[in-house]
Amino acid sequence: MTEILVLYYSRYGATAEMAQLIARGIDTVAGFQARLRTVPPVSTVCEATEDDIPAEGPPYATLEDLDECAGLALGSPTRFGNMAAPLKHFIDSTSSLWLGCKLAGKPAAVFTSTSSLHGGQETTLISMMLPLLHHGMLITGLPYTETELLTTTSGGTPYGPSHTAGTDSKQPLSDEEKHLCTALGKRLANITSSLAAQN
Repeated sequence: MTEILVLYYSRYGATAEMAQLIARGIDTVAGFQARLRTVPPVSTVCEATEDDIPAEGPPYATLEDLDECAGLALGSPTRFGNMAAPLKHFIDSTSSLWLGCKLAGKPAAVFTSTSSLHGGQETTLISMMLPLLHHGMLITGLPYTETELLTTTSGGTPYGPSHTAGTDSKQPLSDEEKHLCTALGKRLANITSSLAAQN
């Protein structure tokens, strides 16, 4: 099976749910399966460390996860129009992969969750694209053939799936948001398959 890494940070659970839906979309494509990984929170105390295995949810990501996978879906909640610090901290540790061009030519996609509809969804998605472009990854978004992009009154952008969680972070994913997450996973796996067939 060809694996696509779904790597995310989630504070209140919405980004984690999006990751699971994207993984489900990947798994619908024959010959592909998702590898779910997360990152630990960043501590304000320099000496604090997390256990190697989280108490719940998927394992923490390693550089080997990135190296071994054929594609990447990267997700984060929005922090003032940018990706969250824990995910940025992990991405900043990937210089050895950059030096070895290990991610160059692999397809990638991004997804996010915000508390408000205009809370920086698109800038957060773009902020996650930038280091992936430096790695030489091939960014894919969502085309308007996904008609939910035209009808959604919640999240959803051509840059990647998004979710509006509300100020209490408890608003469930809408049907449109769920569909766009699954569609992205399927699209990412199909593009990965097409690229592999050309090589």
